[in-house]
Amino acid sequence: MRIHFTGIAGAGMAAAALMMREAGHTITGSDEGAFPPMSTYVEGLGFPVFWRFDAANLADDLDLLVLGASAKLGGEGNVEVQAARRRSVRVTTFPELIGEATALRRNTVVAGSFGKSTCTALLAHVLRASGVDAGWMIGAISPSLPDTGHWGTAPEVILEGDEYIVGPTDRRSKFVLYHPRDVLLTSLIHDHVNVFPTFEDYVKPFGELMRLLPAEGLLVAREDPAIRAIAGEAAARIVWYDTEPCEGWYPQDIVYGETTRFTLVGPGGRRLALATTLLGEHNVENIVGVCAYLLERGLVDEARLARAVESFGGIRRRLDRLTKTSAVPVIEGFGSSYEKARSAIEAMLLHYPHRPLTVVFEPHTFSWRNRDALPWYDTVFEGVAKVLVIPPPTHGADSHLQSGFAEILARVGATGVPVEGVETAEAATTALGRLAGDEVVLLLSSGPLLGLPDSLPPVFDDLYRAKEAAA
Repeated sequence: MRIHFTGIAGAGMAAAALMMREAGHTITGSDEGAFPPMSTYVEGLGFPVFWRFDAANLADDLDLLVLGASAKLGGEGNVEVQAARRRSVRVTTFPELIGEATALRRNTVVAGSFGKSTCTALLAHVLRASGVDAGWMIGAISPSLPDTGHWGTAPEVILEGDEYIVGPTDRRSKFVLYHPRDVLLTSLIHDHVNVFPTFEDYVKPFGELMRLLPAEGLLVAREDPAIRAIAGEAAARIVWYDTEPCEGWYPQDIVYGETTRFTLVGPGGRRLALATTLLGEHNVENIVGVCAYLLERGLVDEARLARAVESFGGIRRRLDRLTKTSAVPVIEGFGSSYEKARSAIEAMLLHYPHRPLTVVFEPHTFSWRNRDALPWYDTVFEGVAKVLVIPPPTHGADSHLQSGFAEILARVGATGVPVEGVETAEAATTALGRLAGDEVVLLLSSGPLLGLPDSLPPVFDDLYRAKEAAA
């Protein structure tokens, strides 16, 4: 088939496009307003990409148009969608397409409020390093994998399962379309308040996912009361994991450092020494869950598993060190929800305990912009020396009760943490240029961050290397 992806710079869209290309289809794509790293990543994928929406982007013999879910794409009002409809070309979404294409494979869905991308990428990396040509679809870029999407020749497919809805007219969660045989469930914390106003609303699709598991399936789940409450809906075998001793899998004797080392403990006294260069306790938790799944399924042996875990380079925007020579490290984290932001901050405090932490924060997601989430700001920056806040975006603001920039600054300031609003990259760079030189900087958002992940590192490599030399 000839398939066009409208909204190709969406992480899931790009991964789905790659899978379909490897499955033998001809791919094109389009987008507007995209930003790095996805925009630059998509440009290098090797198929035609157009950076404006236009009916002329659609091939005469187009078979299928895949429409992304982002509000900025315009939904059914998008000119490409309208042109496809007029020509009787089928319009679908990437979750529907992936679900249909992989329906007869052995699908493992990685689900949860956080940890999905890292766990999916680590699963794919371990299998690939162990000689298993599994397919995968990941909503983030990993330096340890050639691409975010891969069709694979083995029966196994690893799919990052997003609980977010398919689209404005299809309120199903994406992951319920993926025909799971197995599920790795990492967490269950209220998120996406714009489409799941209450925690009960949020939990409901996870319960549906549990009911989709077959009797021969496997559920590997993080020990958590909310997950316990829905796990019983699964007919599959259940295995638990935690960061504390439990009836399933857990880490022991953790020593944090540039390389963190710990012993993985499993049922029956099983033990395996592991090491990782990933930062933070949450990444130890992610590794435990992934290893529990792989060992319970017998997909890899322990020696290969240990080597692959140690060699895994993580994923972009998840505590990625951006500077090369600066005495003040600049690290980029992913802060789309309270839990993700807080886990990134806690990782910084854990690995850099004697350095003042400056956070550059952008409230990009609907959750951070919603007035009902203002209490998040009361505790999220605990332990931080200073916060620079970027104004929230305005797209989709009419779909929820959006907080204003001044309101967010005031809420952070009321906690006693020094806070400053910065509306341009130049203002942020100027403010960060006044650091003493012993700090660590965390860039935290799921949005473009004024382009700072690209522009700031060379400035710091020059400025703070020079200060260090002068001292």
